[in-house]
Amino acid sequence: MAARPKLAVFKFASCDGCQLTLLNCENELLAVASAVEIAYFLEARTQQLDGPYDIGLVEGSVTTAHDIQRIKEARKQCRYLIALGACATAGGIQALRNWADVAEFTRCVYAHPEYIETLATSTSIADHVVVDFELRGCPISHQQLLDVVSSLLRGKKPAVASYSVCMECKRRQTVCVSVARGMPCLGPATQAGCGAICPAFARACFGCYGPKEQANPMSLMRFYFDRGIGRGTLVRLARNFNGNAPEFRDASNVLSSQ
Repeated sequence: MAARPKLAVFKFASCDGCQLTLLNCENELLAVASAVEIAYFLEARTQQLDGPYDIGLVEGSVTTAHDIQRIKEARKQCRYLIALGACATAGGIQALRNWADVAEFTRCVYAHPEYIETLATSTSIADHVVVDFELRGCPISHQQLLDVVSSLLRGKKPAVASYSVCMECKRRQTVCVSVARGMPCLGPATQAGCGAICPAFARACFGCYGPKEQANPMSLMRFYFDRGIGRGTLVRLARNFNGNAPEFRDASNVLSSQ
């Protein structure tokens, strides 16, 4: 009997939400467990099997020197390495440190900041090693995750939507919050995948799934600015869950410097 492909799940700086998305697959999780051998997944089991692994799923961003060593070792152990979620693909909400004084943060928060060893930045997995595929979201879509894993098992390239959240709004027949309510919404520049949940509840999209293919958030920000939205509001909008994604980062840097 042929051995099942070995799956490993690694955690870096994150909230564990993307790992929990895998565990929340419910009925589908049984099919995944029967198709692969879950060799390393500390969130789910204590047993740890040594690599190499066929598929490595990585949640979280790189925030310490030790993280850099760990992700390089994980890359060596995995045939395919998949970055999961906003933290792994763009640095996550913790990338707000990239525009701040981390030393001052640690002095304010910790009684003994000298014990804290951290980098001044929070960066994506792809900033340090080659990544075979990135799955966006905060958290990721469990259906997209299942599609990615099943595609790799079948030797196919994973396919996820590259169009914007606006397409999902149209499919839900959701009235555009930017047009109807004057809200600054990142939907036109954000990759689909969430089902346009926020606009459906009369809230603007704030970019959980990161920039869409060929996104131009700077043009979108100019559009909102010309209609009276304050520069500070727009900077905060861009510097959100995917604020360190290059497209959003560049737009916020231009806005903050003007």
